[in-house]
Amino acid sequence: MRVADVMTIDPLTVRSETSLKDAAAILAHEQISGLPVVDADNHVVGVLSEGDVLFKERGEVGKKGLLARWLEHPLPDDDAKIDARTVGEAMTAPVVTIGPKRPLAEAANTMIDQGVKRLPVVDPEGKLIGIVTRADLVRAFVRSDEEIAAEIRDDVIRRTLWIAPESVEVTVEGGEVRLTGEVETKADAELIPAFIQRVPGVVSVLSKLRWHEENGDHAGRLLAWHKQP
Repeated sequence: MRVADVMTIDPLTVRSETSLKDAAAILAHEQISGLPVVDADNHVVGVLSEGDVLFKERGEVGKKGLLARWLEHPLPDDDAKIDARTVGEAMTAPVVTIGPKRPLAEAANTMIDQGVKRLPVVDPEGKLIGIVTRADLVRAFVRSDEEIAAEIRDDVIRRTLWIAPESVEVTVEGGEVRLTGEVETKADAELIPAFIQRVPGVVSVLSKLRWHEENGDHAGRLLAWHKQP
């Protein structure tokens, strides 16, 4: 699956000059946790999250003396966020984005590595076309076994690895994938489970794939058990 398969198209946005009060009202009314911030040409310039608004909620009582703040290694824009009146003053920037054709595994890794809950989806010019959230990725993970098996056969085995799908039998039960059949090389037999592990909804992969030795004398066999965290 790709980001485009699960993203929300044409999400709600705000501008830098939007008042923080108005943006917070949108978050509350729409029951969403973040808003992309765009310029006049729809380029993404930041993201306003609930966390950004909470800096304002903390207010002056959250401010500490210079020595205390220095010892706690605060972020340099903490005070600016507390004093913010507009979205541009409160938003998080620069923002981490992703392209619509990127795999969901990449989106998940980026969210975890960057500690963010959402990624604006942009075209090659950096213009906003959608947004993908952690909730979108969770929904992709709970797909049916039939949907998972179809993606493995069509996207992984046939389109990505260019292996004849009829040479590999794929069985999925409760997200656990079992592979049998025969492929050309040991490398193919090792690559298939590795790529399948990245498919949303896959819990584990048991591979019993055989392969032809390069010298053509006999066939090898691979038995491996892969578990995803």
